[in-house]
Amino acid sequence: MSKSQVLVVDDEADIRELLGMTLNRMGLDAHCAGTTSEALALLARQTYELCLTDMRLPDGDGLAVLAYVAKHHPNMPVAVITAHGSAENAVAALKAGAFDYLAKPVSLNQLRALVRSALKLSSAPRRAAEEDAQEDPALPVLMGNSQVMQATRALIDRFARSQAPIHICGESGSGKELAARLVHLKGSRRDGPFVAVNCGAIPETLMESEFFGYRKGAFTGALTDRDGFFQAANGGTLFLDEVADLPLQMQVKLLRAIQEKKVRKVGAISEEPVDVRIISATHRNLAGEVKGGAFRQDLYYRLNVIELKMPSLREMREDIPLLAAAILKRQRAGSESPTLSADTHMELARYDFPGNVRELENILERAVALASADEIAPEDLQLASRPVTDEATRVEGLPLQERLDAIERKAILEALERTHYNRTAAAKILGITFRALRYRMERLGIKDELDAKNS
Repeated sequence: MSKSQVLVVDDEADIRELLGMTLNRMGLDAHCAGTTSEALALLARQTYELCLTDMRLPDGDGLAVLAYVAKHHPNMPVAVITAHGSAENAVAALKAGAFDYLAKPVSLNQLRALVRSALKLSSAPRRAAEEDAQEDPALPVLMGNSQVMQATRALIDRFARSQAPIHICGESGSGKELAARLVHLKGSRRDGPFVAVNCGAIPETLMESEFFGYRKGAFTGALTDRDGFFQAANGGTLFLDEVADLPLQMQVKLLRAIQEKKVRKVGAISEEPVDVRIISATHRNLAGEVKGGAFRQDLYYRLNVIELKMPSLREMREDIPLLAAAILKRQRAGSESPTLSADTHMELARYDFPGNVRELENILERAVALASADEIAPEDLQLASRPVTDEATRVEGLPLQERLDAIERKAILEALERTHYNRTAAAKILGITFRALRYRMERLGIKDELDAKNS
């Protein structure tokens, strides 16, 4: 059986020797080049399973090698080697399509982990063909035949071949976590863990220990050593949902962990290496949060190397019948699912779905419970009516905070009415945590009103 071949491009002879020896010990055949021109000559003669290239070369840079590979060997992963602390170079390479990066001095443990991940991609084209022939039932599905959904699935397949951080943006309920899971399952880390973290649900005082773990005795109650989210996701993917909710102090620590690929447990003296791919998401405008000073610009650039925008249901209305049929079938598993009348289909097509697919699921679940026959009628949907009166005219003349409170109060009450006062479902529609909804209801006096009404 022939050995997998790896191309190493670096102008320092000792680095080439170190990388070559390490690759040989892994059972790989390393070919070395000291310049861009030498590397391109080797690439013109044969195909490699992986290319490792320094960013700074005597007659060019690693981006030139990356560009050549992207044009002539698009399925070959390229990892770049950057100088210590050159975060900008690493981000530039990832944006240009690099599989991953290593910082000098090169950590051999990180090198081995990177090589193992990259070589798994060599079977990706064959695996993709097998999945096309017979859909993998273990994979979650992003349904829809609209052009925008087909384009989204194509981007997910493409992004799965990289290790670059991805930021997924989109409205609440548009399937951001599902997209993150697909990127993980279709990539080289599919056999590793997928750890999803809701950044808005962790108390600020516990964030560091939850993310990085702690040592026994680090604080009162720390009776044993405990790993954090980074250690739990080692070898896999860490999904940071609602990343915009991270406080600034935690953003600094997260940035260092991503850049250095190391974390320090609370109470520990030394750092430990971690091998995770970061995927983040939020329904908020992260660039706007940066402009407003609520989110660090350097962390934003680190997380937003690749951006994936999930379409809203309004952008793919032609997929609503397909989605509705699938949701009804899943909700009534094992029994015959009800059908939607023609008028009901028209009613759904006209609705804007501020809560997107998640709201469609809630609406249909409620409609099934309310339907008196095997066919769901428009009135069973109980879609929220949209008042013609502009809310801004009602609060005109009020102080700014009172205006904002009135608008927030109206949005909360509409969400509660739409979900028959199911607060968990209302929080999902609003795109906030249950805890945040409870706090807002108490602050605006909504909780007291509802309690009095129900007493």
